[in-house]
Amino acid sequence: MDRPLMPKATAVWLIENTSLTFDQIAEFCGLHPLEVKGIADDEVATGYRGQDPIVAGMLTREEVARCEADPNARLRMARSIVTDLKPSRRKEPRYTPLSKRQDRPDAIAWLLRNHPEVSEAQICKLLGTTKATIQAVRDRTHWKSQEIRPRDPVLLGLCSQTELDEVLMRARAEQDKGKAKAGETV
Repeated sequence: MDRPLMPKATAVWLIENTSLTFDQIAEFCGLHPLEVKGIADDEVATGYRGQDPIVAGMLTREEVARCEADPNARLRMARSIVTDLKPSRRKEPRYTPLSKRQDRPDAIAWLLRNHPEVSEAQICKLLGTTKATIQAVRDRTHWKSQEIRPRDPVLLGLCSQTELDEVLMRARAEQDKGKAKAGETV
């Protein structure tokens, strides 16, 4: 079930502007009823400014009125917030800060060791590196080859887990397609 992005701020607004029960607010916001009671008593979330879920599009006035009339009714999210939070597609080249550039060979070594199905082009795009660097790490001719320790690029901050999963999924699909083609020609 979807929850508000800022549950305490939403709970503050619902307490101040509606006659919903603490249980209704708690269930909608994903909080404990005692925490909602604490917010109402100004013991919890002091200094929070309320966020209007109606303006944010999470609730409708009709939904609030329906639940105010029936204390046993539960609030339902008007639409999923996740649909608003789509990651943007990158068109520009990936910039890696100077402090992270020294970690790039470690990330390349990790990908080569743990995911050999990922192509050099995919590694280049994911980490913002060149094929020459990848080849140097693979052949151990990289100038830093004595110091390279394979480390996860997500933990190094060179890419997000979502981006890595997407690349791995694409690489496995291409690998499966290659196996299927090889099976057809035999």
